[in-house]
Amino acid sequence: MNTIPLIKEEKIEDMIYEVRGKPVMLDSDLAKLYGCANGTKSINLAVHRNIDRFPKDFYFQLTNEEFLNLKSQNGTSSLNGYGGVRRNPYVFTEQGVSMLASVLRTPVAAKVSVSIMRAFVIMRKYISNELIQQKYINNLVIKHDEDIKLLQESFNKFEEKKKEKYFYFYLTNKEFSNLRFQFETSKHGKV
Repeated sequence: MNTIPLIKEEKIEDMIYEVRGKPVMLDSDLAKLYGCANGTKSINLAVHRNIDRFPKDFYFQLTNEEFLNLKSQNGTSSLNGYGGVRRNPYVFTEQGVSMLASVLRTPVAAKVSVSIMRAFVIMRKYISNELIQQKYINNLVIKHDEDIKLLQESFNKFEEKKKEKYFYFYLTNKEFSNLRFQFETSKHGKV
C-alpha cells in the first residue's frame, strides 16, 4: 500500500527555480516528491509515452549553461541527490507538473500535485508582491532623480547670477606685467 508523504509547501517552494523567465521544477525533485522508485527514469518514461501532452512550454531540457547556473545557485555538484547526472536534467513548468500528475495516475501524484500547485501559487504571490515593491522603489528613485535635477538647475542659475555680478577677466603674465607697469608709472607721475 502506498503511503502519501507529508509535504510542506515551504519545502516545495525551495524546489521551484526560475529558468528562461519561468518558474520550473527539476525532474529529480518531482521524482522525490512523487515517490518514484526509479527516480527520474519513471517520470521521463511517462513523459515520452505521452509526449503529445508535453509541449516545449510545459517541459524542456536544460542547456549546459542553465544547468551550471542552477548548480552554482544551489552550491552543490549534483542536483539529483544521487551523486551526478549523465545528461542535463529536464524541468517542468507549472502546467507541465499538472500534466505529469495526470499521466502518472497514482494517488500519490494527485495529492502531491495539489501541494505543488499551492506552492506555485505562493511563489506567484511572492513574485507579485516583489514586483509591486520594486515598482514603488523605482518610482521613488525617478522622483528623487527629478528633484536632484531641479536642485542642480537652481544651483546653476544661482551660479550664473553670481557670475553676472562680478566681472572676471584673465590676463597672461606678460599682459599683467604691462598693465602693472602702466599703473605704477601713472601713479608716480612718470610717463
